[in-house]
Amino acid sequence: MYASMRPWRLFFIVAMPGMVSMFAMSIYSIIEGIFIGQILGEGAFAAVNIAMPLVMINFSLADLIGVGASAPISIALGKNDHKTANNIFSCSVIMIFTVSVVMGSIMFFAAEPLARLMGADDMLLDTSVRYLRTAALCSPLAAIFFAMDNYLRISGFVKTSMFINIGCNLLTLALLTFFLLVCEMDVVGSALATSLSMSACSIVAMIPFIMKKALLKFAKPHFSVSMIKRIAACGSPVFLNNVSGRITSILMNISLMTLGAKVLGEGGGQTAVAVYAVLMYASDLCWPLLYGIADSLSPALGFNWGASNFGRVKSIVKCAFIGTGLVGLVSTSVLFFFPDTIASWFVKAEDTRLLEISTHAIRLFCTAYLFRWFGVTTQSYFSAIGKPREATILSVGTAFVFPVLLMGALWGFGLDGIWFNFVGVNMLTALVSLILLVRVLKEIRKKEQKQAEDAC
Repeated sequence: MYASMRPWRLFFIVAMPGMVSMFAMSIYSIIEGIFIGQILGEGAFAAVNIAMPLVMINFSLADLIGVGASAPISIALGKNDHKTANNIFSCSVIMIFTVSVVMGSIMFFAAEPLARLMGADDMLLDTSVRYLRTAALCSPLAAIFFAMDNYLRISGFVKTSMFINIGCNLLTLALLTFFLLVCEMDVVGSALATSLSMSACSIVAMIPFIMKKALLKFAKPHFSVSMIKRIAACGSPVFLNNVSGRITSILMNISLMTLGAKVLGEGGGQTAVAVYAVLMYASDLCWPLLYGIADSLSPALGFNWGASNFGRVKSIVKCAFIGTGLVGLVSTSVLFFFPDTIASWFVKAEDTRLLEISTHAIRLFCTAYLFRWFGVTTQSYFSAIGKPREATILSVGTAFVFPVLLMGALWGFGLDGIWFNFVGVNMLTALVSLILLVRVLKEIRKKEQKQAEDAC
């Protein structure tokens, strides 16, 4: 399939289910946001948004290993080196489990100082701490969920991956309903619902590998410094993007607590943080579609890069750019024309101030997707073909450098400067992506010329 199928047919067979799969993975977050906002209210909504960066940093470490292992696994398979591919796969699963146990322990025992570090005041501290500790308990199994999704797609189980992700969200919805509506639990029920559903689906995702029905198979692990360095190098762009993004979220929360109180008066900091949470949940409607296309085609790009089939690499990545470009345009249109509807999913009707500010913020924020598609696809492309330096430049710039610089530059515009920050960040990312992409394309042309000369 990766070696010979026509690029557009490959796109629809691999990228479309991948897009649905990634969107399904984000639905659990959106559902959680709706339940918290509508049932528990603004205070719980703000507290969870303060705790969420730490939870996502934990998942980012698992993603570092999962994504970092995926590229060398795909390239090894392209070279028909199954022994190396299976060893990297086996070692990565052990590494993810070990790291998740360590991170879960830190989150549980240091929850209170960590919550304060992320900007929680006395009003939000207790709720944030209980959410963190509940999520930490299921960390080892829940965190491996994202990596197993990558390994399923590498093994050709694209539809299986999609159905597992859909099942995860249905289970999350059922557990959220049970814990929050039937048991009348607070944010603990929310964290428990998402953690248990991801843990259960992690076990299901392992079945093809345990039963030896997948292309990748568990083997006796042989760790080496070079292998770990390669995994770290290939996974660092995504990891740095995620971690930098969470650090930026912490800085955003601290800034919002200050600006919110200054602009909106008493209780304004909590309201501003809640608006930021609405924006993040609204973004979860769109970015997974972009990432789903780009990420699902990565194994095909890595495979053909490993096989030195550079013409096919360019054809596949062209399909990815066209697909994500269309998604970016549709995403901007939906967010621009229906901001009040989207905001009302997460905000109670009686919270008129929060609803009004959220609607305004979504309208400013939405144009980011006119540019975001280009940066997401370019970064994923660089990671897939083993260009970690270029991918890292984009990831750190997008998630940390550009947002922090613009946070200072737009401070005088108050809360509108925070909402517009996302647009400026993605404009800068698109520009840097274009510069780096031109350089890589020149390198590919040189490789093709050398191939032609060797053939003669």
